[in-house]
Amino acid sequence: MTIPQPHDDPATFWEAHYAKMTKPSGGRPSAILVRFADGRRPGRALNLGCAQGDDVIWLARRGWFATGADVAESALNAARQAAQQAEVSDRTHFEWHDLGVSVPDGKFDLVTAMFLHSPGKFDCVAALRRAAEAVAPGGLLLIGSHGSRAPWSWAVPDTVYLTADDELAALDLIRSKWRNLFVGPIERVAKGPHGQTATVTDTVVAVERH
Repeated sequence: MTIPQPHDDPATFWEAHYAKMTKPSGGRPSAILVRFADGRRPGRALNLGCAQGDDVIWLARRGWFATGADVAESALNAARQAAQQAEVSDRTHFEWHDLGVSVPDGKFDLVTAMFLHSPGKFDCVAALRRAAEAVAPGGLLLIGSHGSRAPWSWAVPDTVYLTADDELAALDLIRSKWRNLFVGPIERVAKGPHGQTATVTDTVVAVERH
């Protein structure tokens, strides 16, 4: 596993990470996305940090017009190929963005950001605030973050993770304009790069704009 160095910027690190991948993604969507988005009325969706496009493709298969954004062009190319193979290219779109600086234009009925933790100089709070601004009235903002460290993680062992309440507070939302659907921890069994497993905690913020 490549260990990120303090001087790594997100674009350099993630481009190198995805460029060396030779196998396609497994195609499994985020468990958090499935739990909170399954059954919602399809509309326009935005997935920030889309990687190889699994969540975008899952949404497109369920009738959403889904846009994915990532800082690694190699990941975006893999996502476009996967969408074509899944026959959902007409319902998907992928854009390059440094999410600490910009996100795709427009308003969306669902905006997701799954595990945007990144090495180097990356303003995650700014990215998540932009995500909130992109949510249309009646839309859902869904954020999933690491709440504990998996044994194979490149994070340092004494990493302190924010709680879901901390994540929500950092967004600085106007509370009268949002309704909490779920703000808290969820445990799951995670699978490591060599097939190992461990129980980890995710922190989830699921809020709906009035």
